Amino acid sequence: MTTPRTAIVTGASSGIGRAIACELGGLGWRVALGARRTDRLDDAAAEVRDAGGEAFTRYLDVADASSIAGFFAAAETALGGVDALVNNAGVAAPGWLEQVSVEAIEREIATNLLGPVLASRLAVASMRARQSGGDLVFITSDATRHPRPRMATYTATKAALEALAQALALELEGSGIRATTVRVGPTLSEFGFGWPMDDLEDLMGYWPRFGLQRHAGVLDVSAVAQAVVAALTAPPGVHVEMIEVQPAAPVDDPGPARIVERPTAR
Repeated sequence: MTTPRTAIVTGASSGIGRAIACELGGLGWRVALGARRTDRLDDAAAEVRDAGGEAFTRYLDVADASSIAGFFAAAETALGGVDALVNNAGVAAPGWLEQVSVEAIEREIATNLLGPVLASRLAVASMRARQSGGDLVFITSDATRHPRPRMATYTATKAALEALAQALALELEGSGIRATTVRVGPTLSEFGFGWPMDDLEDLMGYWPRFGLQRHAGVLDVSAVAQAVVAALTAPPGVHVEMIEVQPAAPVDDPGPARIVERPTAR
């Protein structure tokens, strides 16, 4: 078990964020869980405590600067100075760009890019003030490497997030603060559950023509959480800049993925 640290995880009410919080709880860490769905945060916090960690929960909308500031202040009051920030919260509004509403585009950009910028700003300020070192982790998507048509804004925000992590890694050299990207392939989570089923079925039939979603393999959220832990627990003096996690194709896979019940792409 590592020395207990204090971590903030955004989008922690379900899926990848919740799995990350629980993995950190298993290390005995103090974990601040933030999300908009506060009704689910208590259950997630209970899992963190059952795993051996300490948990703090509070409403967090990473698209709202005041919400981020309030969350950070409350989390550090409850758990102490933050040692690690995991920028996990993300949204997507699939569709042809000209048909996606302005409001949906603004929400994607605010949640996927502006939120991590503002959260990282607060985390770095805290770490520098305490000269404690620390970690910033950015959860991105393999859409940055293989752009997904009809998810143009999502793809752009995740690519920008990777550029942010790279720039911060340079900016923070010599400070003991590391910036790491964890790039995620198709993952079994609740991401996309709010999308119309007809649109999802259409996308899953459309993407293979571009070489995307080549098979039906998907990751369990625990695989992504373990990758995040690997980056956070790298020894001092070691900087893991990028981890990409992809599912292996099922044995004897018949071909491109098709929706059976719900989508599984991160």
